[in-house]
Amino acid sequence: MDRLATLQEFLRDDPDDPFTRFALAQEHAGRGETDAALAFYEGLVRDRPDYVGTYYHLGALYRQLGRDDDARGALRAGVRAATEAGDTHARAELQGALLEAEGLGFDD
Repeated sequence: MDRLATLQEFLRDDPDDPFTRFALAQEHAGRGETDAALAFYEGLVRDRPDYVGTYYHLGALYRQLGRDDDARGALRAGVRAATEAGDTHARAELQGALLEAEGLGFDD
């Protein structure tokens, strides 16, 4: 059984598990299936806004799709979620991605 089929089976067993939903988004993104990945990321942000890891990847996918305003919005929401969760590492990563998305990166 391939990884996607295994993850889909896990999702059937526990449709609310945020890790499985995130892993499915990642798997679809890795396969270039951006619509499916986007649906999983957006659903996870909607249903589990406390699952901080989603925001970085959602923002990156939005940027890849040329949806820069949506990317910045996702990253800002992620900074807020990470702050509320007390996750300083994720907050720093999200702030860095946000600066880059706003054209303020330091590697220019």
